[in-house]
Amino acid sequence: MKAVQVFYEGRVQGVGFRYSIRQIAKGFNVTGWVRNLTDGRVELQASGESEEVDAFLEGIRQSELGSLIRKESENALTTPPDTQGFEIRV
Repeated sequence: MKAVQVFYEGRVQGVGFRYSIRQIAKGFNVTGWVRNLTDGRVELQASGESEEVDAFLEGIRQSELGSLIRKESENALTTPPDTQGFEIRV
């Protein structure tokens, strides 16, 4: 199992970014959540088999969202996010 926290910077708020990520997540066997931060970034936490998490993150990069991302910072988590499925948090 792999659990990650990813921060996205760029034009990532007010453009349907979180909703698009949730749609992309439906194509992968991952659980987690995504939310906007007050500083303009978007935070994502996801967990699953290592290959699935990596493919999910690559799917985000390769989607139409890729052009909106200026910077991506990934951190490993010691515990997976506490969620069923993949959700948008506020």
